Amino acid sequence: MIKVSYTVICKNDINKTLSLADILANEKVEKSIKSEFAKGLRNLVVSHKEETEVFLKTQKEVFEMTVSKNDFADLLELAEEDARKHKRIKKECDGVELVDILTIE
Repeated sequence: MIKVSYTVICKNDINKTLSLADILANEKVEKSIKSEFAKGLRNLVVSHKEETEVFLKTQKEVFEMTVSKNDFADLLELAEEDARKHKRIKKECDGVELVDILTIE
């Protein structure tokens, strides 16, 4: 048997990588940091030491199903059928993405 994990793909999903420098360069973010952590102080500069990436992704629920090893070639189709059967594919969603495939006894 094979245990398949999948998520539903929707049109409004987001998957962006932002640099910390770009985030801190935003005036609203800078003002918010200053007002939250240094309220009432003047002449402050927000900076950073290393270039760090920040990931902005849609949080997805992972669904699981179990199929026979003989169905390996049709895993994507079976996952889509499972999602439709359980009414996981909504109006703005159009498919599934396989997350993990595990062989079980």
